[in-house]
Amino acid sequence: MPHIISGRLRQDTVTPEYSRRTFGQLAGLFSVGASFSSLVPSAHAQTPPSPTDSVFLDKNEYWTGPFPQAVQVAQQEILQGNRYDPGHVHEAFLKTVAVTERVPLDHALVWQGSMDPLIRSVASFASPQRGLVTVDPTFEVPWAVAKYLNIPVQRVPLTAEGRYATRARSLLTANPQAGLYYICSPNNPTGTPTPLDEIRWLLEHKPVDAVVLVDEAYIHFSENPSAFPLLKDRKDLLILRTFSKLFGMAGLRVGLSFAHPELHSRMMRYDGETATKLINVAALAGARESLLSPEKIRQRREDMASVRREVEAHLTKRRIAFVPGSVANMIMVDWGHPAKNVAAAFAKEGVIIGRNWPIWPNVSRITLGSREEMQVFFQQVDRLFPA
Repeated sequence: MPHIISGRLRQDTVTPEYSRRTFGQLAGLFSVGASFSSLVPSAHAQTPPSPTDSVFLDKNEYWTGPFPQAVQVAQQEILQGNRYDPGHVHEAFLKTVAVTERVPLDHALVWQGSMDPLIRSVASFASPQRGLVTVDPTFEVPWAVAKYLNIPVQRVPLTAEGRYATRARSLLTANPQAGLYYICSPNNPTGTPTPLDEIRWLLEHKPVDAVVLVDEAYIHFSENPSAFPLLKDRKDLLILRTFSKLFGMAGLRVGLSFAHPELHSRMMRYDGETATKLINVAALAGARESLLSPEKIRQRREDMASVRREVEAHLTKRRIAFVPGSVANMIMVDWGHPAKNVAAAFAKEGVIIGRNWPIWPNVSRITLGSREEMQVFFQQVDRLFPA
C-alpha cells in the first residue's frame, strides 16, 4: 500500500491558505535556492572522506561545463556587471525560449533553477485535503515539502512488469481526488520516460481542478517528446525545465516553468514575482546561447547515450542487475547488497556514487560520467564484485 502522511493544516480544496508563520517558513524554503540537502538530508550519504581527485558520479551533473560559446557570451555580460540588465537579457532569453520551444511567451517564467517552482507547486496545488501523488522512486523534494506541510502523499511503486514507467491510471487510482500529480520524465532516478499518451490520459481523467506537474529536467538527454504540445490553453498543466543537466550549468542556477498565466499566478502568492526577476544576467545569456546550439545539444545527447550503452554492457558482462530503459544520464544498479555499504566501499577508493531510495535498499543511482570516469568506475566494480 502507498505510504500516507497525515495532515493537519487548514486549507481549502483549491487554493491552499497558510498561516503567517507557515508562510514565513515557506518563504525560507524558496529563498535558500531550496537547497536540496536542506529538504532531503539523506541525499548526502554518510561515506568516508574521499581523495581530492575523486570521481563524482552522484549528483546527475554533466561531466563538462557549459558549451564554450555559452561561456564566452556569459563573460561578455560579466564585463557589464555594474548594470542590472543593460542588454535586456532577461527579455531576450524568454523570447528565445518561446520561439525555440514553440510556446506562448506569456506561458514561460525563468527561475533560479527549477527547485523554487517545484516547491511552490506543492504548496500551491496540494493540501491536507487534496494530497500529492507520485511514483516511487522519484525525485524526493515533493515528498519532503508535502511532509513539511502535512500534506498526504501517495507513492505508486515502479515495477518491472510496468517497465519502470509511470502509469497514469495507477496515479489516479492511488488518489482520485488529489490536488497535484507529479510526473518526472525522464524519471529521476530510473531515467525512464513517461509516454505522452499517459500524461494526456491523466489530464483528461483527473479531477478538473487538480494540477499535473511534468518535471522535464532530463528531457534533453532523451529523444522522447516533451509535454509542450499538451499545454495549449490548459490551466491545469505545469512543465519544469532546467539548465543544470545536459547544458552543464548546475551551479549557475537557471530554470524555467511553463503554464497558463492563471496557473502561474497561483504560484506567485509566495513572493514569486521577486523570484522570477532576480536572475543572474550572465547565466541567462549563457543559457540563451545554449538553446541556439541544437547541434551541440544533439552531440551531447549522443555522447551520453554511447556512455550509457557501455555501462550497461559492462554491468551485463559482470552479471550485475540494473533498471533497464534509462534514457537519461543515470542508471540504477542493483548490487544485491545494502547500497549504503556499497557506496562507502566505492568512496574509500575515491569514486562517489549516488544515493539509494528506501523502496529499493540495494539499488544505487549512478550518474554517467565521461568515458575516462566510467573506466575508473568499472575498475572499482570489478574489484568489489569479482567474477
